[in-house]
Amino acid sequence: MLTLFDGLREITLASIALRLVLSTLCGGIVGLEREFKRRSAGFRTHILICLGGAMTTLISEYWLVYMHYYLDTTRLGAGVVAGMGFIGAGTIIVTRRQRVKGLTTAAGLWTVAIVGLAIGAGFYEGALLTTVLILLAELLFSKLEYHIMANAPEINLFVEYTDRHALDRVLQLYREKQVKVSGMEITHQPDREGNAAACALFTLRLNRKNSAGTILSDICATEGVLNVEEI
Repeated sequence: MLTLFDGLREITLASIALRLVLSTLCGGIVGLEREFKRRSAGFRTHILICLGGAMTTLISEYWLVYMHYYLDTTRLGAGVVAGMGFIGAGTIIVTRRQRVKGLTTAAGLWTVAIVGLAIGAGFYEGALLTTVLILLAELLFSKLEYHIMANAPEINLFVEYTDRHALDRVLQLYREKQVKVSGMEITHQPDREGNAAACALFTLRLNRKNSAGTILSDICATEGVLNVEEI
């Protein structure tokens, strides 16, 4: 442990102020990254969650040290960790094209709450290091993730088409490109005008000759295809 923080691990006015301010800064830094990406939970949400986590641990310590309530001091913290599941679930949505969005934001909120608990307990080193690693995961590791996804051999496509003949042409394209269809699901979803549009969800296994971008371009150029997206 760093001796720099030894005098701030006791519950004093200075340590309380530091913990609350530090939790505001850590939550705000993570929240800024989410705000720049226009996510549902941004700057203020992360600050409030981290601040609430810190205050929760401070209350547990206050009960034990000053009020002499010899209770399970981890109970409040456990409630925060469990309760974050409800808040995180509110940021996760499943689009009409069966695409899940908001998982990273939900995981970030849960982790920020734990950072707040650590700061409230005076575990400054762990909280600061975790904040740095969260930013590293969301800023740098995301680029690595996109690179891996761009070169992944298996992709999922959402294809919207006019009729059965268009679907046959898409399947013929897969055969010509030697792309293996691992799974296919045909559905009907309402379009903007309320009419039922024919749609298909494909799981494709690509080969080295074809990239995901090439397949998407070829499907878009196929007669009868209205829309194609990777999901």
